Order: sequence, then structure tokens, then C-alpha cells
Amino acid sequence: MIAGLYRPGTSPVHRARAGTKLALLLGLGTLLFAVDDVALAAAALAITLAAFALARIPARVAFAQIRPALWILGILFAVQLWLVGLEPALLLVLRFAALILAASLVTLTTRTAELVAVIEWALGPLGRVGVDVTKVSLALSLAIRFIPAVSAIADEVREAQRARGQDRNIVALAVPVIVRLLKMADEIAEAIDARS
Repeated sequence: MIAGLYRPGTSPVHRARAGTKLALLLGLGTLLFAVDDVALAAAALAITLAAFALARIPARVAFAQIRPALWILGILFAVQLWLVGLEPALLLVLRFAALILAASLVTLTTRTAELVAVIEWALGPLGRVGVDVTKVSLALSLAIRFIPAVSAIADEVREAQRARGQDRNIVALAVPVIVRLLKMADEIAEAIDARS
């Protein structure tokens, strides 16, 4: 089985409570989208990168968190630049980059069980109106847990296809990845059924 995103450590970021980190992430997201200011978005990105340094997470790991989204951010930047101009394009990309990195920092420095416990506690009031908080928590923990699994499967298939000279063929990459993900989902569903 593939390891989760959490990277053990003793930094102040690691020691902060999961609830505090999630509240700060929620506050950052709200602030970034409530205020249209490029300087604020750039400052948020700089603070997030400083928090990576404070958490003693190497720059290569931080870059690996945003690398999959770089092409999407590039396309968004180009479209915004073409449609509305430079400042809105910068604002959009800086907002998303700061949020992606901040969310990654939370998952890198917080155990999944702690995140799920906080989310379950925060969703507790919804239990009174019929929401099965335990199922929502399980779904969130599975999503958090298997993000690196999906990435690892895609990397393995990409490497195998590269060895076969098929690295430019999107179908040759997508089909095996989807098949492996569906097989993994089946195995997880069977394990959950067996345990409940």
C-alpha cells in the first residue's frame, strides 16, 4: 500500500492543532477570494512558502505539491490575460497557488486521523438533520489517503508507457490508470464491507 501525504516532524507547524490549521486554511481561502488584491495574494503565497520552510519541508517537496497544477494554472493565466488583463490573471494564479500550497502544507504536517476527527467534530451539528457524519468522515479520509496513491499509479503507468514509447499517447496513459483505480476502488469497497 502507498504511504499517505503526512511527513512526520517536530516543527511548530507540525505541533499546531489540526483544528487550528484547518481554521487558518478556511480563513485564508475566504480572505483571498473576498479581497481582490494582487499584493495580498502574493503575500499569502510568500507566507505559505515561509510556513513550508518553518515546517522544515524541503523545497522539492513543496514544488511537488503544485507541479501537477502548473499546466492548469498556466492555461488559466493565459485565458485571463487574454480576456481581462494582466492583474486579474496574476490575482487568479496567485490565489490558487497559495491555496493549493496551504492545503498541501496542512496535509503534509497533520495526520489524517487528526484531520478526520476535526472534520467529524465540525460536521457534528449536521448529524441532527440526518447527515451521517461518520460516512462523510470516512469519505474525506479515503480521499486524503488516496491522493498520493492516484499520483503513484499515474507515475508508474507513465514510466511503463515511456519505456514502450507511448508516453505521448494520452489514451495509453489514461486507460491503464483508470483500470487500476477502479480495481483499487473495488478492493477498498470490499474491505469496507467486510469490516462493517
